[in-house]
Amino acid sequence: MRTTGIIAEYNPFHNGHAHQIAKAKEMTGADYCIIAMCGDFVQRGAPAVADKYLRAETALKNGADLVLELPVYYALGSAEYFASGAVALFDRLGIVDALCFGSECGDIAVLSEFAASLIDEDAVFKEVLDRHLRMGYAYPGARNAALRASDPGLTPYMHVMSAPNNILGIEYCKALLRRGSQIRPYTTHRAGSSYHDASLLNTYCSALAIREAIDAAGNLSEVVNLMPPEAYDLLASAFGKSFPVHADDFSLPLHYQLLSEQPDGYTDHPDIDQDLSDRICNLLPSYQGFTDFCEKLKTKNRTYTRIARSLMHVLLQIRKEDLLSFQAEDYVYYARILGFRQDATPLLTAIKANGSIPLLGRLSDADDLLSGNGRRMLDKDIFAAQIYQSLVQSKFAGAPTDTGEYTRQVLKV
Repeated sequence: MRTTGIIAEYNPFHNGHAHQIAKAKEMTGADYCIIAMCGDFVQRGAPAVADKYLRAETALKNGADLVLELPVYYALGSAEYFASGAVALFDRLGIVDALCFGSECGDIAVLSEFAASLIDEDAVFKEVLDRHLRMGYAYPGARNAALRASDPGLTPYMHVMSAPNNILGIEYCKALLRRGSQIRPYTTHRAGSSYHDASLLNTYCSALAIREAIDAAGNLSEVVNLMPPEAYDLLASAFGKSFPVHADDFSLPLHYQLLSEQPDGYTDHPDIDQDLSDRICNLLPSYQGFTDFCEKLKTKNRTYTRIARSLMHVLLQIRKEDLLSFQAEDYVYYARILGFRQDATPLLTAIKANGSIPLLGRLSDADDLLSGNGRRMLDKDIFAAQIYQSLVQSKFAGAPTDTGEYTRQVLKV
């Protein structure tokens, strides 16, 4: 039995995602495809446009065999933490042979070489990086200068470091190398529009383009041909009942949490140093909403996405010390099932037999399976889902009310 893994948001699921799953199975010869998917909050520092169960179902009806939830500590992490948490999850299942991801580069040898250079960080790399950071360069620019200096052979390929999927792919390769994992990385060339392309001119357009088109039209009329039929039907049935959700829907709870923590500052949250903490405190009197505040806080050296991710850490009370503690204990403590295909039960059996972490279906089993940090990690996943669902129920008059984490059943497709 061969198994490939994909790390995803599916925010929302579209034609490009279906293409990637099919291509991943084809190029790796896999019998099964496992998805490690962000839950109700995603890596760019925003709530998912649709809840995790709906997004998991779209994947299961379009080629995925098992969808696991990536813990929120990593789903909202920087690229390095995001990749390290997801790779650890796959590695600890004990049965994943390949990790497949999309990239603008499409060349796994080039991405792997960048990963190896970034792991080494020789004396030249460190000196040039430190010098450029002190000169006021943002980290990406300083890192690229250090790479050119320490590994001149990469200079012709430096354009690779300007594309978001390439950068994330390099982090996946780094995580695999650091673990000495037997999982082999594969990359598919990203089909159609780029990650940041908001146009609808391609069958394989970006998730950003789909989200913006839905917002502009106030319905799904503009995106009917951009998703597989099963995905479109699921989203259409949820429209106006639990979907779409936006970052500004969380403006009030975020404002409350920022005010609550203001006296002590925010430096105990990931990605927030003293300078950013002071900036948040100084600008808080002008707070008018989530996205507006991100724009106010954004600087040359701090991107909108990094700011948004930092504010989500505050909203969900994610702490640096927890992340460091989890990292010291190999990142993950369980594999939580969101859904699976019923003909993939041999996959579940294999994970139970070979995995080094428990496969968690019912939350009622957690007390017997988890303790300490494992329980703390799961409790944060539950808390994040409760925050998300409370917003959904306040926003949509027709929102379902039986959405508690302890009452939701694992999806079986």
